[in-house]
Amino acid sequence: MGTFMGVYLPCLQNIFGVILFLRLTWVVGSAGVLQGLCIVFVCCCCTLLTAISMSAIATNGVVPAGGAYFMISRSLGPEFGGAVGLCFYLGTTFAGAMYILGAIEILLMYIAPKAAIFESKHPEGEGAAMLNNMRVYGSICLLLMSLLVFVGVKYVNKLASVFLACVIVSIVSIYVGALVSAFKPPHFPVCMLGNRTISGLELPLLEKTTYLWKQFCQGPEVNASCDEYFLSNNFSQIEGIPGLASGIISENLWSSYISRGDVVEKGSLGSSPDAHPASTQQPYVFADITTSFTLLVGIFFPSVTGIMAGSNRSGDLKDAQRSIPIGTILAILTTSVVYLTSVLLFGACIDGVVLRDKFGDSVKGNLVVGTLAWPTPWVIVIGSFFSTCGAGLQSLTGAPRLLQAIAKDNIVPFLRVFGHGKANGEPTWALLLTALIAELGILIASLDLVAPILTMFFLMCYLFVNLACGLQTLLRSPNWRPRFSYYHWTLSFLGMTICLALMFISSWYYAIVAMVIAGMIYKYIEYHGAEKEWGDGIRGLSLSAARYALLRLEEGPPHTKNWRPQVLVLLKLDEDAHVKSPRLLTFASQLKAGKGLTIVGTVVSGNFLQSYGEALAAEQTLKHLMDKERVKGFCQCIVAQKPREGISHMIQSSGLGGMKPNTVVMGWPHAWRQSEDPQAWKTFINTVRVTTAAHLALLVPKNISLFPSNSEPCAEGYIDVWWIVHDGGMLMLLPFLLRQHKVRGVSVTRETPVAAAVGQRQVERRGLR
Repeated sequence: MGTFMGVYLPCLQNIFGVILFLRLTWVVGSAGVLQGLCIVFVCCCCTLLTAISMSAIATNGVVPAGGAYFMISRSLGPEFGGAVGLCFYLGTTFAGAMYILGAIEILLMYIAPKAAIFESKHPEGEGAAMLNNMRVYGSICLLLMSLLVFVGVKYVNKLASVFLACVIVSIVSIYVGALVSAFKPPHFPVCMLGNRTISGLELPLLEKTTYLWKQFCQGPEVNASCDEYFLSNNFSQIEGIPGLASGIISENLWSSYISRGDVVEKGSLGSSPDAHPASTQQPYVFADITTSFTLLVGIFFPSVTGIMAGSNRSGDLKDAQRSIPIGTILAILTTSVVYLTSVLLFGACIDGVVLRDKFGDSVKGNLVVGTLAWPTPWVIVIGSFFSTCGAGLQSLTGAPRLLQAIAKDNIVPFLRVFGHGKANGEPTWALLLTALIAELGILIASLDLVAPILTMFFLMCYLFVNLACGLQTLLRSPNWRPRFSYYHWTLSFLGMTICLALMFISSWYYAIVAMVIAGMIYKYIEYHGAEKEWGDGIRGLSLSAARYALLRLEEGPPHTKNWRPQVLVLLKLDEDAHVKSPRLLTFASQLKAGKGLTIVGTVVSGNFLQSYGEALAAEQTLKHLMDKERVKGFCQCIVAQKPREGISHMIQSSGLGGMKPNTVVMGWPHAWRQSEDPQAWKTFINTVRVTTAAHLALLVPKNISLFPSNSEPCAEGYIDVWWIVHDGGMLMLLPFLLRQHKVRGVSVTRETPVAAAVGQRQVERRGLR
């Protein structure tokens, strides 16, 4: 497919949706034209900046199935990719639920109101009855759509063009109706009592007056007790659609936020403070939700999502590297112009009380945006119904494939089953899970409550797309060569900032919940997920940070307050490549308590060319032991002809820059007297001398097998520290004789290797034992 059919039209179909037809007029009426333009502009800027970053990533290589998940995981690593990919999957799934709820709202309120199963005789129970109707019909619609997707995606794709045509025809009818209203406004009278809006009455004027008397007065008599507001205000009718040339936009410029239960009024912010509270029994138009700027941002943002539709189809595009940037950005610009001009047209053509009337009660139950359409409101009603159904099908088609792509990467173990499907590759199990999650959104049954949920998930996905592009650009990765050149790291970070701000502006508690969910998935993948190495940007960021930190450490000697035990642990392997004194590693971990640097080293006797395999096996043994003891550090294995030469080389070469060992830990030579090799004791003596020459501290724990392990509680007792100082430096000898009841010291005698190391005369002269 080319740019037009493969990217531009799918993006249009996914961006235009239920919010445009059902909620945009209400957003304009509540926020006013100025704040409405601000909401639309900020949301469109967010998606445009994200599209620029996405275009750079998508043109840096082939993007197969998975779309946004693939881009983030290959740029930021499997942990971020899995966490954000699952959040994007949840967002797409809840988007399907939102579209289905929108379709059912149009069906039950504007197409077939008599099809409602649950009805309430009392006004207070009408909301609950409507929610139950939404749940029943929504579940049925979800089941039918899931079956259609299960039968075959080809049928969904065939219907996509029909649904898109409905959307385009509906939008064109709105613009034509706005132009026609400048010359001949449509007749939609709105009943007013004072400045309060009365629910639309299909009655002659005289009968309306009689009906209102019955509603506000306790009897038909002239002297009957009536509502105070009814007696002090006149009944009138105004035109709900005064038209483009009426100048009504001056009244709709400013916001008019009201609280739940307030009466929708004309030219005021909520109910009059001097009037008595209106009763729900009276035929007013009431607000069903408390409005605010932040609430409207969360409700409107889903209408600008869907920008990933082109990148998700990259495998079907003739030239993906060219089509994705052009098609996506053109689709965003087109929809942005439509949204911005729609805000202006709604504010200039429709009265404010009608705009704030979410369900069109004041205009005889008509869809508010439909009152502006030409030639009849049914064009919008039918078109919006089919467009929401089409968008719901697209979501139920894309979400299972996204989950299947995540499962096939095998980074989340418990999702492996969702990587399989029918013989032709259709994600059967993923579709089943998607339908179950979407059912949760259906059970919420409120479009205004579901919209902020998917807003969080989409914003988090867009945030990490911008982060991935910005990091790759700043790190200048060798494989970062996108064909799309109209991007900059500042645009990426601006888009990331807007996404983060919108998350907390729309709903701070939903934002925290979404972040907690993503963090839990991240940690799960980090600890239990499969090992994947995709050359991610986080690894590159770590390398850059490590390089910067090492260069800073070279600037001068460390201060005493910043000193850390940077330990080199010398371990010896037996003939079976097993560590002889594993408790040395336990002691080292207890000594540094997770701080500083730990290097675990060993020496393999032989020639490097011939013993390279043995060195790798020894290194794996050390790594396994470090994992078992939960020691964070590095392994180093040196091949040398003589062990003492290898130890000398290791002490000289270990570490990098300011991250070099300042302490050496080695085992006590227990068997030097019984050893048949006369050179055995010389290895220890040589290590002492090399350590002294390098001005390093030396820790030699004796009876290391009696030391407590990390899992054992510390035994009570004493630690004797023997300091032996001589002209060559300082040697710290720690004979830790831990016993259950007491600790004994050790004498330094002529026969000990220490005496041979520093000289018996020096020990006697300094009076040390």
